[in-house]
Amino acid sequence: MKTLGIAIRAVGAALAALPLLAAAQADYPNRPVKILVPYAPGGATDIIARHVAAKLNDTLGQSVVVENRAGASGNVALDAAAKSPPDGYTLLCGNVSTNAINETTFAQTLQSKPSRDLVGITKLVEIPHIIVATPSLPVGSVAELVAYAKQNPGKLNYASAGLGTYPHLDMVVLEKAAGIALTHVPYKGGAGQMLPSLMAGETQVAFINLASSLPQVRSGKLKAIATTAPARLAELPDVATMAEQGYPGIGTNAWQGLFAPAATPKPVIDKLYVSVAKVLSQPEMKDMLAKQMMTVMLSASPDAFNALVQKETGERAKVVQENKVRID
Repeated sequence: MKTLGIAIRAVGAALAALPLLAAAQADYPNRPVKILVPYAPGGATDIIARHVAAKLNDTLGQSVVVENRAGASGNVALDAAAKSPPDGYTLLCGNVSTNAINETTFAQTLQSKPSRDLVGITKLVEIPHIIVATPSLPVGSVAELVAYAKQNPGKLNYASAGLGTYPHLDMVVLEKAAGIALTHVPYKGGAGQMLPSLMAGETQVAFINLASSLPQVRSGKLKAIATTAPARLAELPDVATMAEQGYPGIGTNAWQGLFAPAATPKPVIDKLYVSVAKVLSQPEMKDMLAKQMMTVMLSASPDAFNALVQKETGERAKVVQENKVRID
């Protein structure tokens, strides 16, 4: 009977709190909102987070700030977001790596499980990828890259945004398909650190998103030797696709998305979805992002986005397992 009494009092307390909870949700947001970015400033995830945050300031009527939490292939920010109070005031701007790949590659060490501890709000944008090389590397195609790697074993370094990220996995798949071996150099700060390493010659080649690298390609600081897009890009009409060069299906056209702690109330998730959709549906925003090689790709609903993330998590797990990628 004592246990029953305790249970009844607990239920009573929970019911009493419901009006307060409902009021808090209806009043959301009544203080600043923070968006965590899992990489250093300058990469695509940081770029889209800052564009969205700037416009959400007006749409939500509260300050929306971006905070970079680089480290552990995105897991520092991912874990911080997952452990934040589920009230809509701490969000994560994640991507394929943090929210679809890390769950498998870091299964033994990751404190939080993205599919369990985070909930998707919406996909934001999709970005085509390319293979870039330093200008001094004497290759102009994937075939020439493969030939050079075979003639110069152990001399080529490739950059990635960290262990288990899609620039890492994409190169692992290419290495296996082409029968070559390159040295992996992971950078915890994403494209913001990959680009300086490539331009300085510390690394010579990488899969990287076009939003981050197009200015360097156009200025001649890097050269593009392939695109992972289904067809040639208007911005790089002379750069052949991976499929044209004999490697169909290799490479990622990545998405960036917005996430919240899993227990965040549905009314808050729905308000964030509607607010972000309003921001990204503006023609001027779409045009501005398009110039930065980002295509707005809003999810039909938070549920639809979560289904996509779940599907890609399974697909990426298969790639990791088939290629025996280990994160020690």
